[in-house]
Amino acid sequence: MSLKDGLILEFLAEHDLELPPKPLYRNLNRHGHQIGYSTVRLRLSELEKHGLVQEVGGGSYYEITETGHRYLEGELTPDELEVTD
Repeated sequence: MSLKDGLILEFLAEHDLELPPKPLYRNLNRHGHQIGYSTVRLRLSELEKHGLVQEVGGGSYYEITETGHRYLEGELTPDELEVTD
């Protein structure tokens, strides 16, 4: 897990959004978070592998999952997350 992962998860959860990578990147920076577009894309892929975000709508939109919410609440540690391919 990366420090940027928490930032992405918190942003999606706080704003209750479904976003593709580019608008997510733009809005994170707009809200004062310094993060690159390639980092957002990479981290979304990793977060999806751990079940913390999921693709919705068939158009590369991502939302936080229940597992992601549980992780933010401290109910799960990085060691407890399953990795899928």
